[in-house]
Amino acid sequence: MNDFIIKTSGLTKIYGKQKSVADLNLNVRKGRIYGLLGRNGAGKTTTMKMLLNLIQPTSGKVYIFGKDMGTGERYILPHIGSLVESPGFYPNLTGTENLKIFAELRHMTNQNAIKDALNLVGLPYKDKKLFSKYSLGMKQRLAIALAVMHDPELLILDEPINGLDPIGIAEIRSFFRELCDVKGKTILISSHILSEISLLADDIGIIDHGVLLKEESLRELEKQNMRYIHFGVSNSAEAAQILKTTFKTQNFHVEDEYNIRLYEFSLEIPKVNRAFIEKGIELTESHVCEDTLEDYFKRITGGVGIA
Repeated sequence: MNDFIIKTSGLTKIYGKQKSVADLNLNVRKGRIYGLLGRNGAGKTTTMKMLLNLIQPTSGKVYIFGKDMGTGERYILPHIGSLVESPGFYPNLTGTENLKIFAELRHMTNQNAIKDALNLVGLPYKDKKLFSKYSLGMKQRLAIALAVMHDPELLILDEPINGLDPIGIAEIRSFFRELCDVKGKTILISSHILSEISLLADDIGIIDHGVLLKEESLRELEKQNMRYIHFGVSNSAEAAQILKTTFKTQNFHVEDEYNIRLYEFSLEIPKVNRAFIEKGIELTESHVCEDTLEDYFKRITGGVGIA
């Protein structure tokens, strides 16, 4: 368990008759960035709240730093920085003044902590602008500054790049990578922005309707699952049947009536082409393509992608 900062065992949350999270086994490795991917309502926020003991699971266990969160909360939480819900910042105070209040509540003694945190997220120190005048992106940056101000070992961040413009997203992405690669922090980020997670995360978990469908390193996914052979055919349903019966594989995805993706690279493309033609299927194209994380998400969830 020492290799993992976060582990969950059978983590489940039920509201009434609805399972928000179902039997979730999460494994977040030390010193890496883990991207928890899912549509809005997939169970990401509920999962993070259970990790932080903000809500109690219906069943299952949460282990952080190898300790049971249920019994060791007061020893674990001081080493975690989190952004799950918008912090209760005072609108009539500046960003610096807001952070000073939280620093006092945490009994922080590092005099440079606030300045360093603001610098890290690109906000000015001792600026006169009130929080009520902040843009959405500035509010999000301040929330991230609050999460990192006490130099935690672990960051748990729910949709941290929401509200940021493209430049801001790139800056925060670089900041997170530095925290991980240079300072050895572990970061769990939830997001529905797949393109950004593909640029940032080391590992990903895909959650859909409360169920963790896949957990893998991004490098391994790219190596094993992100390449495919695309066939343009006159009848994809018949082509799929040939792949099942003749080639004994179900490792493919029917895109629509005329397109099919084959993920089984042990099969020889010319042989597949010949089998299609011999069965009367017209073949318009066949070539190797690169899958995107968006494509992979759609294939795993069996539905439409997310932005």
